[in-house]
Amino acid sequence: MRILTVGGGGREHAAVEALYRSGAEIYSVMKNANPGIIRRAKGYKLVNERLVDDICEFAIEHDVSHAFIGPEGPLEIGLVDALENIGVKCAAPTMAAARIETSKSFMRELVSKYNIEGNLAYAVFDNAEDTEKYLKTMTAEVVIKPTGLTGGKGVKVQGEHLHSHEEMMAYVLEILDTSSGMDGVIIEEKVNGEEFTQMVFVDGKRIAPMPLVQDHKRAYEGDMGPNTGGMGSYSDANHLLPFVSEDARNKALDILRKIVDAMSEEGCPYHGPMYGQFMLSKDGPKIIEINARFGDPEAMNVLPLLENDFLTLVKDMANGRLKEDSVKFKELATVCKYVVPKGYGTVPVPGHEICINEDGIHESGAEIFYANVDMIDGKLLTGTSRSIGIVGIGETLEEAERRCEAALRFVEGEAICVRHDIGKRDLIQKKVDRIKNLLS
Repeated sequence: MRILTVGGGGREHAAVEALYRSGAEIYSVMKNANPGIIRRAKGYKLVNERLVDDICEFAIEHDVSHAFIGPEGPLEIGLVDALENIGVKCAAPTMAAARIETSKSFMRELVSKYNIEGNLAYAVFDNAEDTEKYLKTMTAEVVIKPTGLTGGKGVKVQGEHLHSHEEMMAYVLEILDTSSGMDGVIIEEKVNGEEFTQMVFVDGKRIAPMPLVQDHKRAYEGDMGPNTGGMGSYSDANHLLPFVSEDARNKALDILRKIVDAMSEEGCPYHGPMYGQFMLSKDGPKIIEINARFGDPEAMNVLPLLENDFLTLVKDMANGRLKEDSVKFKELATVCKYVVPKGYGTVPVPGHEICINEDGIHESGAEIFYANVDMIDGKLLTGTSRSIGIVGIGETLEEAERRCEAALRFVEGEAICVRHDIGKRDLIQKKVDRIKNLLS
């Protein structure tokens, strides 16, 4: 079967590999020449992923029947709506359904309207004067975000990134002065705990869960530095996390089921992977954000473990035929560490060559997923975002982390960085101890 994929990052490479294993005939659109995707594609086009007409023309040219869309940008502007208008079924949400991510105010208001558990106190503003009045009334610490898309980099937390009223207002003005603010700024209560990701497949009515994953947003080791799109992530062999119980996971899944039900009730049924980011607090899982896609890097943790035929899952999500209990994953642990250009998170340095020994990576018990790189004149060059995802896979987290580190030796470059502490016992134990203290 011919399938269109959109996106050229690590998440999309992982999805393309899963589709290739399923026997799909793949036609890809991406803005960068991702060598991993190009290798698997029968045809590809390098184009801005928000150029809807160009993508639809490519889909018609290659007579694709279904589409998988990786990044959020094309969802925001209605690529799914346009593809479905020309007869291409999509395992991705329409523009209206994608608002669960593209509008943080829409998500909070939906959860509030349907009395779904896990919501946070919040307020939305479109001007600095009202925002400042509100902030002056707050006695507890807050989180400040643009209401629109930020690529995982727009969240600033009082006490961590913002240390005074002046700094908070400076960030509010920055948001309101840029297009990333969309319809304004959202102020949310700050909740203490540990974050975890629960992703699910969705067919408009039903969900099927994936293993839990924990992402690491901070740029530097020890969870320090600016927020990024994600420096790496890990998943455990039992599909939980060392600090998340089965009961807490079930509560998160129940929240996602209710969100899917609410969206159907609102007339914008959701199809495709959905990403739920939660904070495990003393009061149970709290909703940090809902994303209308696979997480990146989290997709690289779960898709290599998928036992099902991914092509069938794509069709089932698109056509409303998902069987919730039939989706299976291998009982293995994974550790993903991203190779990024120097300065990523602040001022990244693009255009530097990376040398890869893929045989060495695979012999180490790891997988490689190409991300924001370009193949130019036979050389693999860094972009401004994350370059290469290396995923170690093993019976235990310790084994997966060792394999990931062993594989990283086969990635060479002068202007690249890695967070080596992701998946290591000491960092994970700190998270376990934090939750124990919080819940005691």
